Amino acid sequence: MNKFKLLTKNNLLTTIGILTGGVAGFLYWRFVGCSSDSCPITSSPVMSSIWGAAIGGLLLSIFRTDKKQKNNTQA
Repeated sequence: MNKFKLLTKNNLLTTIGILTGGVAGFLYWRFVGCSSDSCPITSSPVMSSIWGAAIGGLLLSIFRTDKKQKNNTQA
């Protein structure tokens, strides 16, 4: 259980980005999405949510800082 807590603590921003992006992708499909089946991403709620989660996770993982980098810059 300690490993799980450590993993979630270290990747909290990425997890928040994945969840927020997934919801945003679903909402994009619901309100804006493609009505015909010609759009491969926005015609399906699953694909739209997956792509939103991926983009959200990548976007917020940019702001993650490693403790090793902090120690090297202060020395």
